[in-house]
Amino acid sequence: MTNRREFLKDLAGAAGIVFVGCPWVEAAAGAFQAGGTGRRREVAVGGRRIRTVDVHCHCYVDDVWDLIKDQPQARTVRNVLQTRVGQGLHLANVNDRLRTMDEWGIDVQAVSLGMTYHYSWAERDLARQIMKVQNEKIAALCAAHPDRFVGLAGVSLQHPDLAAEQLEEAVKKLGLRGCIIGGSVNGEELSSAKFHPFWAKAEELGSLVFLHPGGFREGERRFQGTGNLTNIIGNPLETTVALSHMIFEGTLDRFPGLKICAAHGGGYLASYIFRSDQCVTNRPTDCKPPQKLPSEYLKQLYFDSMVFTDEGLRHLVAEVGAGQIVLGTDFPYGWTTKAVDHILGAPGLSDAEKRAILGETAARLLRIS
Repeated sequence: MTNRREFLKDLAGAAGIVFVGCPWVEAAAGAFQAGGTGRRREVAVGGRRIRTVDVHCHCYVDDVWDLIKDQPQARTVRNVLQTRVGQGLHLANVNDRLRTMDEWGIDVQAVSLGMTYHYSWAERDLARQIMKVQNEKIAALCAAHPDRFVGLAGVSLQHPDLAAEQLEEAVKKLGLRGCIIGGSVNGEELSSAKFHPFWAKAEELGSLVFLHPGGFREGERRFQGTGNLTNIIGNPLETTVALSHMIFEGTLDRFPGLKICAAHGGGYLASYIFRSDQCVTNRPTDCKPPQKLPSEYLKQLYFDSMVFTDEGLRHLVAEVGAGQIVLGTDFPYGWTTKAVDHILGAPGLSDAEKRAILGETAARLLRIS
């Protein structure tokens, strides 16, 4: 019977990724030398070399195009891919990706789909085909460069039972470390009982779920105009609403072992969570009390470091703890090229806290040995 290593080796070969020897790490090292700059930035904290892990970096899998090209939504995908950012998304552009990682001081990327490529409009059979192709290609990249990439699967959460199956296959067969999901699914909250099978499977597997918003559709009319408000305000708002529902409607109580990491510092959740505490304490008829104060659930969640300023990072650390924060860059969307330096230069962080944020916590969540 073919084991997972043999399966992934065959998969990488089919994807045009060639292994030249054993073990896999040696093969990946050769591939990296051919594609990287040869000037990989080494990051140290307190004089000690550390491994940095970026949990927030996106991709597009080219091979899925034939499955979606005749769908009405294909135009949106094509428009994104024609931009400069779109070129950086292509999973096939691995040499450019490695070069950027080397320059930024990123040792490992946890690669995940961009939000446009979840295809939540797809009916069941098509959704199954799409995610199979995407997840296998991500797995092939990780198999070819095991010291540089780990993968987060895509799942078809519009079909919750299918999403649970996809996550299990991705983790057990493909060796991926978790999955990425949006902040809602076709207008339905993640706290809905229909998603319980998915959450149960994620908890059972102990896999990381990276929660990344895709805008706040209900606010689109007011977001019109300049300022890119659908993204700037809508994305953090979507995350805040999603996690607030999961707190108040008992999802985090029902599945206390979930490992959820929220993008963009968790939106506005940590900044104003104590208003939720006040509602539970002083107006319990308006806020159905969960099993503990809303602010206490912050310790069950993880957050990426994309808050941009020293003060923003100081505040996030104060509210959730440095041990709940992981490095994120939002590659290749151009929000920052200095994510590592932001942590290294943050006043008030101990060396242990810097090491945790830059890679140690993510390595534990993603099972990077």
